[in-house]
Amino acid sequence: MSETEPIEQTEVEINEPDIILPEPEDEIEEPEDSLPSVRIEHLTPRLSEAVARAGWSSLTPVQSKAMPYIFAGRPLMVQARTGSGKTGAFIMPIMELVNRYQDETQALVLVPTRELATQVVTEAKMLFGDSGFRVTAVYGGVGYGPQLKALREGTHLIVGTPGRVLDHLLRGSMSLKKLKVLVFDEADRMLSMGFYPDMRRVQQYLPDEVYTCMFSATFPPTVRSLARQFMHKPDFLSLSRDHVAVADTSHQTVMVPPLEKDRALIRLIELENPDSAIIFCNTKQRVHYISVVMQRFGYNADELSGDLPQKDREKVMDRLRQGKLRFCVATDVAARGIDISDLSHVFQYEVPEDPELYIHRAGRTGRAGAAGVAITLVGDFSEQVQLKKIARQYNIEFEERPYPDEAALAKVVAERMTVRLEAQMRDRDKLRVERLQRFVPMVRELANDEEGVQLIAMLLDDLYQQSLHTPPAAVEEAPERKDREDRSDRSDQSQKKRRRSRSRSRKSS
Repeated sequence: MSETEPIEQTEVEINEPDIILPEPEDEIEEPEDSLPSVRIEHLTPRLSEAVARAGWSSLTPVQSKAMPYIFAGRPLMVQARTGSGKTGAFIMPIMELVNRYQDETQALVLVPTRELATQVVTEAKMLFGDSGFRVTAVYGGVGYGPQLKALREGTHLIVGTPGRVLDHLLRGSMSLKKLKVLVFDEADRMLSMGFYPDMRRVQQYLPDEVYTCMFSATFPPTVRSLARQFMHKPDFLSLSRDHVAVADTSHQTVMVPPLEKDRALIRLIELENPDSAIIFCNTKQRVHYISVVMQRFGYNADELSGDLPQKDREKVMDRLRQGKLRFCVATDVAARGIDISDLSHVFQYEVPEDPELYIHRAGRTGRAGAAGVAITLVGDFSEQVQLKKIARQYNIEFEERPYPDEAALAKVVAERMTVRLEAQMRDRDKLRVERLQRFVPMVRELANDEEGVQLIAMLLDDLYQQSLHTPPAAVEEAPERKDREDRSDRSDQSQKKRRRSRSRSRKSS
């Protein structure tokens, strides 16, 4: 293959009869106009050498299924879990689509964390070997020196977090003018961490023609909207093993000591960070208690139970539908009739006493073609027995997830706070940056003292609590949906004007 061939001309020899059959446990969904899979023996000599360096005896399903679409230049959304081999699925095509003799950044992989950036770079270096391709990791929380040096020397592939990539673009230390390939890795996590504004600002630095693909464990409405903003009519390929497809609901359980359910619920909500959710309880007394707990933790939450007058219940429902209420704590009776297409999560604080109610609760999410998550907190033995009954009766495979410990939560919170603080620093002008320097000696002194550390932690906690009042990055609606709504609004306004005009005519006559 020529080093200067454009993406749309890139070809890999694929023989129709040699299609890889998925393992029985795989759940694969392909585009209607699907492409045949690729196997190791079909790869170009360069990629065969890369696979040999990695010690792979065969390609994983995500690699064999996704690579043909990338080589064909077809924008692609891939649903695949961590550990499925997805890194190789986009690194190997990058090796074929990038000109190694051109010292320009031609490929960019955006990731949510420095840990993932390091993992992707490690695998890329292993596949690249001594072939002449260069890769650089770019992420926050570390000094700029080594990154600036690598960027000055020239790099073909950049793997970085959206915030630090944007920092370099604003500084002028990074150029994407020659970019050919853009990959979003773990897009759902990037949105959950609040990277959406940075991702949109990075988009302003992209050339007009860039091949884009997106890898994500789930595709809720926010991720699908993001895909439409960066890709034109992307294909969808799902290789998830846990039945989480675009139109499905993932049924998850968490075993929790009965007396720790309230804390476990708060931790789960912080980890998942949903745009909006309903929390179901079995009694109105429990609804009120959980609503107060969530409000005390700073969440925009309200309750919906039979105790509320009808007028107040309608107000809560309207706020929920309009996106003005992020969390609704409700009983089953009060939640009848709730139909919100963009509701990504349902939390069940208690296992329902009637198995049919579980279907009603879980059915509030995963609507209108969206992926949904239903998480049930399971406490004492009676709840465990009830859950097994629900699983048998409705043939549901529950995925048991670990109890959310404080260490895991602290790590996620720290990542989100870093994103938020870096974004605020990026938006400061020179005067404000100069002004904050007077506090740098004080921060250094506080950091060396335990009481000082507590003072810094208090300020960070206050800032984090403020962020809880708003949902994660509000992804803009797709242009076509906005156009339809705008036309609908204009039509409604025109009809109202005509009605007012007719009314005035009748009065004057």
